[in-house]
Amino acid sequence: MHVTVIDVSSASNADVPTSPDFSAVVKAYVALTKPRIIELLLLTTVPVMFLAQQGVPPLWLVVSTFVGGSLSAGSANALNCVVDADIDQLMRRTSRRPLARHQVSMRGALIFGLVLGVVSTLLLGVYVNWLSSGLALAANVFYVVGYTMILKRRTSQNIVWGGAAGCFPAMIGWTAVTGELAWAPVVLFLVVFFWTPPHFWALAMRYRDDYSAASVPMLPSVATSDEVSRQIVIYSWVMVGTSLLLWPITPTGWFYPAVAITLGIVFLVEAYDLRSRARDTEDLAIIKPMRLFHFSNAYLALLFVAAAVDPFLR
Repeated sequence: MHVTVIDVSSASNADVPTSPDFSAVVKAYVALTKPRIIELLLLTTVPVMFLAQQGVPPLWLVVSTFVGGSLSAGSANALNCVVDADIDQLMRRTSRRPLARHQVSMRGALIFGLVLGVVSTLLLGVYVNWLSSGLALAANVFYVVGYTMILKRRTSQNIVWGGAAGCFPAMIGWTAVTGELAWAPVVLFLVVFFWTPPHFWALAMRYRDDYSAASVPMLPSVATSDEVSRQIVIYSWVMVGTSLLLWPITPTGWFYPAVAITLGIVFLVEAYDLRSRARDTEDLAIIKPMRLFHFSNAYLALLFVAAAVDPFLR
């Protein structure tokens, strides 16, 4: 059994530069929050606020939810970097992260992540509502403890269950406006849940040697590309089917289902193309998994934007 030990009692001279440049230190701490991941999470938060409002929500509420959600996600990502500091040094994709390069100390990163978590919880609770605040805190804890500390290094299904942490923003956006949960945000939660394995497994295929070197049992590092692509197709079908459930449940107008069907068809074509390329080879130059990864980002963003725009076209 793997046990992650975090030493926060002291920082050696190797932990931080001897004469750190202030701007470089600031950039390092910002990098700990993984801004690109935060951008994607916010794309599943703010559009849902428009859907819940059936129009334009109050600007102050959008800003408060945006800032609070960003700080919460940044907290989770910074704490993830602390727990994964040992394996980040072994993987090409993560070797330039601040802790892997000793740009900040472990103590500093841990305190930074915890402070962001406390501030985000209070900000969302006071300026949005405590339900949204509680959901953000639950997502933070589940990502750091459930995924990073428990699942990631123990099971090849780590991202399936651990990825649920990234589904909470849809419910946070909805509850920020309505103050209560409903079936619509649950459907969108499930869309992101079923989207995560195809999205992340495509990326993990590209970096499967990294996960093997770090002894992380991500599915592409322990299964054949044929098996990974088969599971990607299955999850893609379930994701597309789930996305269409929003149509009768909300209900939406014609725009959202039209976009969901179009995007779903393109996603399935990409998934089947990956499947056909991965059946008979392990050569990544032939499989081209990053094609599906990049489109998956566009798919999720456009789907949620369509949900936000739909109320204005009825």
